[in-house]
Amino acid sequence: MRFALAILILAATPAAAQQPSTPPADAPSRSFTGSDLFGLSIAADPQISPDGRSIVYVRRTGDVMTDRLQSSLWLIDVASGRQTPFATQGSNPRWSPDGTRIAYSASDGDHAQLFVRWIASGASARVTSFPGDPQALAWSPDGTKLAYIATVAGEATKLGTSPAKPEGAKWAEPLTVIDRVNYRNDGPGYVKPGYDHLFVVAADGGGARQLTFGKFDDGGPLSWTPDGRGIVFAAIRSPDADRQVMNSDVIAVDVASGALRTLTSRDGPDAQPRVSPDGARIAWLGFDDKRRSYENTQLYVGDRDAAGPRSLTGNLDRAIEDAQWSADGRSLYASYDDHGQRHVGRIGMDGRMTPLIDNVAGGGLDRPYTGGEFTVSRGGTIAYTGGDANAPADVWVLAGGRRRRLTNLNAVLTESKALAQVRKIAVTAPDGRAIDAWLAVPPGRAPAQRLPLVLEIHGGPNSAYGPGFSSDVQLYAAAGYAVLWTNPRGSTSYGAEFANLIDKNYPSADYDDLIAAVDATIADGTADPDNLFVTGGSGGGVLTAWIVGKTNRFKAAATQKPVINWVSEALTMDNTLFTSRYWFAKLPWEDPMSYWQRSPLSLVGNVKTPTLVVVGSDDYRTPVSESEQYYAALQIAGVPTALVKVPGASHGGLAARPSQSAAKASAIIAWFDRYRTRR
Repeated sequence: MRFALAILILAATPAAAQQPSTPPADAPSRSFTGSDLFGLSIAADPQISPDGRSIVYVRRTGDVMTDRLQSSLWLIDVASGRQTPFATQGSNPRWSPDGTRIAYSASDGDHAQLFVRWIASGASARVTSFPGDPQALAWSPDGTKLAYIATVAGEATKLGTSPAKPEGAKWAEPLTVIDRVNYRNDGPGYVKPGYDHLFVVAADGGGARQLTFGKFDDGGPLSWTPDGRGIVFAAIRSPDADRQVMNSDVIAVDVASGALRTLTSRDGPDAQPRVSPDGARIAWLGFDDKRRSYENTQLYVGDRDAAGPRSLTGNLDRAIEDAQWSADGRSLYASYDDHGQRHVGRIGMDGRMTPLIDNVAGGGLDRPYTGGEFTVSRGGTIAYTGGDANAPADVWVLAGGRRRRLTNLNAVLTESKALAQVRKIAVTAPDGRAIDAWLAVPPGRAPAQRLPLVLEIHGGPNSAYGPGFSSDVQLYAAAGYAVLWTNPRGSTSYGAEFANLIDKNYPSADYDDLIAAVDATIADGTADPDNLFVTGGSGGGVLTAWIVGKTNRFKAAATQKPVINWVSEALTMDNTLFTSRYWFAKLPWEDPMSYWQRSPLSLVGNVKTPTLVVVGSDDYRTPVSESEQYYAALQIAGVPTALVKVPGASHGGLAARPSQSAAKASAIIAWFDRYRTRR
């Protein structure tokens, strides 16, 4: 009654209702805060049913009790948009060919297992009991079997023997012997003995059968032939497989006998094979490896044995991210990035592209990288993850030429927050090239007010930012900073020539593009030229450290997970052969000066800018020693600095746990605030 009476009083006194009210002291903040990271959800892996009527997708949501993004599965009725929970935890959902069942993986103790749910009854059954964490699920055409990839444990290498251990004695751990070329991976850590192989199991459970063997890692996606007799996949299975970096081939395995046939043989990666609906052709992604830092991944089509391959996208000058056959086999749907935005188009057998979708988004929360996924029904309805700068990715659908948003996972949170608005700005590099850039300003900025500016630089360097949601951007803006992010030369989504402007020459003129973008924000009246700050991760960390070695314009910097010394990075990173093969013309001991001249460590003597160094303690891509070298050098040089380590975080997982993502951003803001001039 009191609530109703209050409404009546306000309705009877409109003048009173128009008076501004002061929120109570304990009211929730309208600003975006680190705690809000726990309230965010992001949609991923939308799988549309064969008939196009339903979508199952993965919803990743922050869990404040476990400090992780937890994955659950949800079903959407496409016509009504109604959602229903499918599984409280799980991933990799895949529809059976007849649409009556969904296979998915979910944790069952220490390992993930494969489950199948019958849609009509809602009953589920576990169909594997194998300690290999199944991935790349694929139904057989008749719906009786499931293929998947899982790790088969192996024996550790031994050298010599230890003395006999007395019963009950407490001895040190035994020696670890490493003899693999790539002996550790960012994220998983040191490689355990064993290899990834292909398995088949009955869809209603039973014993699984291993189809591939050997000291090779086999990978998905897996694609069955229409007759159910074969499966195609990709792997590096050459005699010197450990010494190959990207030279994978398309391989076919006979399901009955396990016999293997290698279908491609060029120098370069051939991956993500898809058999056409009639089995007459295979499509896959790849390129000729020219040992450059970047090549456009092209879409190829060959006959049923991948013979007579031809590229359908040689004239597109964009990299294909994923491709799926249309039901009639006359075209393929493909995703690709263009000017910092992921698209989906339809590509005919003549290579003609029909653009369909331009707002694909997804993949992460902390920074605005391009990304997103899609699937296609038999009738051509496309389910995809999409969005913009105002919220993480949701599930969208394109049907009959009309796109429609089916979820709004963050509406309650975002409607209660004053978020920074994002706009594109025009930037011209010193050589006249147009550079894409985006600018976010704090909510409530006064007209013509100049703001302290954070330049946020993407990693890669062959990757791209776009106008997507970013929790780091929102946190910086909530702290009163304008935030600028750009795609300097070397970025993807602008063609191979633009990306390779820094081939064997990184960092170089990408520095000039970044400075030009900063100058553009000053010229348009947004940035305070006396309050400039810079940060970035990985390749962006490299450029941050390079920038402060080239100019003293920035009041403070925060280099995140950088490469500081290219020689030490090349010899300690997880992909052992990569740096010296693709980013330099010679090996470190053959031409050490070329490595040194492009190392930010060589410029430390010029640095005057207070510089924070941030790295994950389990980073194996740009190992912790890189950041520690820079921190030590700055200390020796007398430059104000601090080293922030994120416990347990890998290179790719620096912001994986919400509390650490929030704390990292807060540390960077605090560092910038220390040197910011208040006006």
